[in-house]
Amino acid sequence: MKSIINGKRYNTEAATKIASYWNGRSDQDFRHLCETLYKTQKGEYFLRGEGGALTEYAVSKGNASYGSSRIKAMTPDDAKAWLEKYQKVDALEAEFGDTITDA
Repeated sequence: MKSIINGKRYNTEAATKIASYWNGRSDQDFRHLCETLYKTQKGEYFLRGEGGALTEYAVSKGNASYGSSRIKAMTPDDAKAWLEKYQKVDALEAEFGDTITDA
């Protein structure tokens, strides 16, 4: 999947996959959610997501809503927060290990 955001090209086929999250629901479920975090060769992070009609990826047309997919550009802080949210510990340490401290 490709997208241009603020004059920058994001391409899932040319980027490195960092981590993925799937909520375990069928793609027929309105709450289906699947996201993958990527990093470009220039170090830019982005999220490729897809979801059903009851997710943030929903698109409305008239009185109907349906699922869709899209790419979202992310800052390093956004990427780190996403990895923390879904407890992708290995990826979090690999990408941001130098910023993580022991409790």
